[in-house]
Amino acid sequence: MRRMSKKQKIKDNEESILKKSMYTGFVGGVLFSLLGSAMYYFNFLEVTPKFYLLTSWVSAEWTDTWLGVLFTTILAGVVSLLTAYLYYLILKKIKYMWAGMIYGFILWVILFILFHPIFSDIPAVMEWSINTWITTICLFILYGTFIGYSISYDYMDSMQTEDIIEKS
Repeated sequence: MRRMSKKQKIKDNEESILKKSMYTGFVGGVLFSLLGSAMYYFNFLEVTPKFYLLTSWVSAEWTDTWLGVLFTTILAGVVSLLTAYLYYLILKKIKYMWAGMIYGFILWVILFILFHPIFSDIPAVMEWSINTWITTICLFILYGTFIGYSISYDYMDSMQTEDIIEKS
């Protein structure tokens, strides 16, 4: 069996963090897309992830079936890879969950306020009920906390692993 050098072990550890971050992003996107769809189904929301990720671009009948929800869920996971990568690049060293909460709120502002002109057929934020406001903000804060805390935890854990590798 070939022995790896310390530099190779550290490089492998850094690549492992990025892979875990991407996995976390995909799982977070899928999980919170399903949660958002369930909240829409139970009338907690007036908008669903499907409105933003699918029906704004595709007007086929299949988008209103279970296949539309499935496709939206997978697409949300893919889009979430980008948000996880951004968090990894910018905020991974912050070990407090407040960073993730703020990140989630910033994502909410970007999607629902700044990007609203792209989604012209979806009601504006000011037309939403208070239930939709509170639910979407809470959902995005939870999403940001999930992404942020998971990535930061993996990063801090890997730093401890690198310290152990360097001391050995």
